[in-house]
Amino acid sequence: MNTKSGYVTIIGKPNAGKSTLMNAMLGERLSIISSKPQTTRKNILGIISDEDHQIIFLDTPGILEPVYLLQEKMVEFINQAIKDADILLVLFDIETDPGGSEILEDEILFKNIHKHRAKKIAIINKVDLSNDVQVKRLAEKLENTKLFDEILTVSAYLGFNVNILLDKIKELLPVGPKYYPDDQISNENERFFVSEIIREKIFELYQDEIPFSTEVLIEDFKEREKAKDFISASIIVEKETQKPIIIGKNGEMIKKLGKISRTSIENFLGREVYLELRVKVRPKWRSNQNLLKNFGYSVNNE
Repeated sequence: MNTKSGYVTIIGKPNAGKSTLMNAMLGERLSIISSKPQTTRKNILGIISDEDHQIIFLDTPGILEPVYLLQEKMVEFINQAIKDADILLVLFDIETDPGGSEILEDEILFKNIHKHRAKKIAIINKVDLSNDVQVKRLAEKLENTKLFDEILTVSAYLGFNVNILLDKIKELLPVGPKYYPDDQISNENERFFVSEIIREKIFELYQDEIPFSTEVLIEDFKEREKAKDFISASIIVEKETQKPIIIGKNGEMIKKLGKISRTSIENFLGREVYLELRVKVRPKWRSNQNLLKNFGYSVNNE
C-alpha cells in the first residue's frame, strides 16, 4: 500500500485563525470566518486528496471555559476531534498572545495533548502581525515543552508557509487507505453549508449578543430544474426582544441579511437560489438539551 491518509485536527483559542488556516490549506471556503470569537461551533471536516495522500482536516471550536450548555457541547466536539487525530495542529496566535500562555497554562488541555498518541505540530500564526524577536521567543518556549514534533510559523491570512505546512503533514501521515472519494471535499451536505453561510452573515451584520444567541435552521431546500432553487431558513433567537433587532426597522436588516447571504450561497453552490428567511424565538435554546440535540449539537449521535 503506497497511500497515506489520516485525520488532522486543528485546535486553538478563539480567533487564533483555525478556520482561516483550514480554508487556506483546502483552497476552499468551507469554514465560516468572523472577527468575533466563537464563530465555529461544530467540527467542520475538509478533505484534500492527491494520488498518494488524503488529509482529513477537522476545524474545531475555539478552546474556552464553558459557561452554558452550548459551550459545553463545543468542548465535547474539541475533545472528540483530539481523540480522532492522527496529527494535531495546535495554533498559537502570536498577535494577541505572544507568549502562548493561553494554551500552555491551560493544564487540562496541555495534559490531554501531552498524553495523546498523535504527532503534534505547533503553529505560530499571524507572524505578519508580529516581529522576529517575538516569534523566536515563542518558538523557543514551545520547543522547551518537549511536546511538539514540529514547530512552524505561518500567516494563514496571507497563505505564508501554508504549502510548507501541507508538505510536513503529508510527511507525518500514517500509511493507510483513503477514506473518501478523491473528488469529495467534505462530509457535510449543502444544507449545512447554507446554514453556516447565513450564520456567518449574522456575525458580520449584528452586534453585541445577537450573533452568539442565534442559530440557523434550513427548513426547506428544493432543487428546481426550471426555476431557482428554493431555500427556506429559520433564524432562531433566544428572546422576543431580539426578534425585532434581526428584522430591523421596516424589515431593512433582514432584507440586507437575505441579500448578502443569497449572494454568498449562490457563489458557493454555483447556481441561483431564492432565499426565504424567518425569525423564530426559542427561549434559552443555548441551555436546552433537547433543542441543542435537534440543532445538531451532539457528539457521535449521543
